[in-house]
Amino acid sequence: MFARTPRLLLRPGWPEDADALHHAINDEAIVRNLASAPWPYSRNDAEEFLSLPHNPKSPRWLIYRRTAGAPCLVGTCGIDVMPDGSVELGYWIGRDHWGLGYATEAGHAALETAKALGHRAIVASHFIDNPASGNVLLKLGFHRTGRSAPRFSKGRNKAVAALEFELSLESDMESNVARPLAA
Repeated sequence: MFARTPRLLLRPGWPEDADALHHAINDEAIVRNLASAPWPYSRNDAEEFLSLPHNPKSPRWLIYRRTAGAPCLVGTCGIDVMPDGSVELGYWIGRDHWGLGYATEAGHAALETAKALGHRAIVASHFIDNPASGNVLLKLGFHRTGRSAPRFSKGRNKAVAALEFELSLESDMESNVARPLAA
């Protein structure tokens, strides 16, 4: 499954992306903000990530910048169906590309895909010491649930407080716009 935005191409990862993925994520400042990535992050970790089975209801994408020269891997994003049945948005952007709006742009594409796949609501969270991720979620239309819960960070090897967000993907019949879930 592919998605295209004005500046980005979101596409599945392939084995030949291992070097680019390893180069982009091999930064402790990125990995410490992720739940499932280990630190240090090895090339073998990149290969393992790229070899994970593909689930059409839970697409994972590599995010490539497709403007300003040759395509460049800037991060990843995906939507995962969690064990409790909820659908979660996750993403990361490489440090060289922070502050350029790529997470928000890729997030919009992921939410549109989630909606097209028939998902009705989506959740997300960010570690409490990563407020920039919360700002991205707010720009995407998520709202704070008011809940915080410990979430294990493989990169930190410990549980860290995470703030929880949610978003309804069901459209108003008239406006066809995603809206926050009722509090």
